[in-house]
Amino acid sequence: MGRRSRARRAAPPATPEPAPAPVRRPAPLSDERPKPPWHPVPLVELSVLVGIVLLVLGFLSGLDTARGRLALLCGLVLGSLGGLDTVLREHFAGFRSHSTVLAALPAVLVAGALFFARAPWAVLVGGGVLAFALALWAFRTAFRRRSGGLSFR
Repeated sequence: MGRRSRARRAAPPATPEPAPAPVRRPAPLSDERPKPPWHPVPLVELSVLVGIVLLVLGFLSGLDTARGRLALLCGLVLGSLGGLDTVLREHFAGFRSHSTVLAALPAVLVAGALFFARAPWAVLVGGGVLAFALALWAFRTAFRRRSGGLSFR
């Protein structure tokens, strides 16, 4: 006896499933630092170099002269701006969390404003701490959102 051939039934037509809603995912994290918009030009490095030169000139000119104090202040500002640029780019690209460093900036600005407004020391410290806490929360939230849920990297 031979095998009987069985007629195969055609599968019923499948009903198309609705397409899933697109899921917004953060950009994949890479191990390479984010490049600045002015990439081929080493602007940050030049800023830090000029800042260091001004710091040295400020110390050599003497802190008791207006010229020495101005060179020292400009050197500190240029060096700080170079570091702040790198920190901002890395933080908001989701490369590395710099929440604490970034939160210190508004805290120092608030404390400085309160100092020059001649506020009492308790108000000055309280305002600085409050500004730091609020900024820390905001910067950590921004990093988590950008890095796909990581609290630090």
